[in-house]
Formats: sequence, C-alpha cells, structure tokens
Amino acid sequence: MKNFFLLTSAIILCIACQNKPQRYFSESPEIETVKAGIKAYETGDWSKWKSNFSDTAKIYVNSLKSLTVKDRLEGLKQMTSAMSSYGFDHDKEFIEMVLDKEDETWVYYWATHKGTLAANNKEMSIPVHLAIHFEKGKIVEEHIYFDGTEMNAEFQKLNDKEEEEELLEN
Repeated sequence: MKNFFLLTSAIILCIACQNKPQRYFSESPEIETVKAGIKAYETGDWSKWKSNFSDTAKIYVNSLKSLTVKDRLEGLKQMTSAMSSYGFDHDKEFIEMVLDKEDETWVYYWATHKGTLAANNKEMSIPVHLAIHFEKGKIVEEHIYFDGTEMNAEFQKLNDKEEEEELLEN
C-alpha cells in the first residue's frame, strides 16, 4: 500500500509539473522587436525605432515620471548628435521574454552601452537595463535604467566649456 501511494504521488506530481505553461523565453517576436529597435537606435533610423511603440506608450528613464515617445525620441536625437559613435556591446548582452503572473508580456535586456563624445573623444561605457512591456505586438511601457553619472558629468563639462567660450567672445 505504501508503494502504491508513493507511485501515485509521483505520477500526480509529474502530470502537474507538465501542465505548467512556459513563462520564460529566449526567442519570441517581442524579443525580435526589441533587437530591431536597438538596431534602429544604433543606425539612427528613428522612424523604425518609433514604429515599435504604441501611440500611448510611456517611457520611464531612471524616473517615476513618464515621457512620451516623441519626447524620448528628441532626447535620443540630442544625445546621439553629440557622439561620434555609440551602440551596445552585443557580445555581452542578455535578453529574455517573461510572461508574468498577470500574463503580461515583458522583455528584459541587459547590456553595456558604449559611446564616444565627438567634442573631446571621451569614451564611455555604461551598463543599461531595459524592462519593456508589450501588448498586441507593440511597446506600451518601457523602463530604462542606467547610471548616468559619468555621461552627465561629461555633458556638463562640455556645456561649461561652451559657456566659457561664449563669455570670452563677448
């Protein structure tokens, strides 16, 4: 009787484990959308980059306050115009899709962003994490996390230098 109980319990456990839906993915259409968006960012194809977002998408950049896609796009254009080169280290990136407990689709991306400022050839490497929420194949929410201390300091130095040069000219 004891063996029967153990065998029955093992069978039930195996069946129960097999019925759980897959929650983590290394390949999906959403992952391909994120990769295409990153490529569009790296090549400055802003219309392609923008096409991945829903009209009402909210983007959070190290903040609880959201930006519109239009506002984020303007910020990216401004930042990248100050750089002679920029992009992600694709050799050491990690990307996965998760269906959370509410069955929401999220793609998580970790990589190092590398860039060189055009004005002074200063190279920067910044770890970045993206958490991207999809609905119906479009990005509806994106959270971008990075330590911008080095980048902000370099942009501030460049701004201070420009202001100093303007004062000397006048």
